[in-house]
Amino acid sequence: MKPSRPPLSREFVLGHRRSRILEAVAELSAEQGYEAMTVSDIVKRAGIARKTLYESYSGKEEVFLAAVDAAFAAVRERVEEACAAGEVEEEWRERVDTALAALLSYLADHPAEAQMLILEAPAATPASAARYQATVERFTGLLADAMPAVDDPSGAIEEGVVGGVAWILNRQVRRGEIARAAELSEELSNFVLAHWVR
Repeated sequence: MKPSRPPLSREFVLGHRRSRILEAVAELSAEQGYEAMTVSDIVKRAGIARKTLYESYSGKEEVFLAAVDAAFAAVRERVEEACAAGEVEEEWRERVDTALAALLSYLADHPAEAQMLILEAPAATPASAARYQATVERFTGLLADAMPAVDDPSGAIEEGVVGGVAWILNRQVRRGEIARAAELSEELSNFVLAHWVR
């Protein structure tokens, strides 16, 4: 007689289900856009009952925002870990290279999330646009903290650099080339560092 496996914990089952739902939302928003995506599409792609989705989310916008939040959190965690890797002031160039490589690697490894975050989140709903803007501001702050001080109390340099990187990534996603994002590492690093290296 084959020994029976212990039952999976409720937390494991719920976590796995949540991951499937959020993954389905990322894939669908990348494939057809937020506007065209429906709750029916989400439950079908996730392989769950509609009732199951409504046990955790009130509807399409709430589940989309949960997917956006989870993806932005994963990106920020990856980049912040890279930024924190070096603490010596002379290492700022290496920290920029490492942080950009971490960002590009994550986006290349998660193309559906990349499209959801870069194309859909800024325009889908006011709440998702606010989350996008908050992440841009957080990256702007990380850049300001990592770089040598400049005489620019407005923070316009850091904002411009982060905005430029976001625009280049937007273009890469629109071309369907985000899986090749790592190839931009040197180009983006030169773009960022050019504002501090004379």
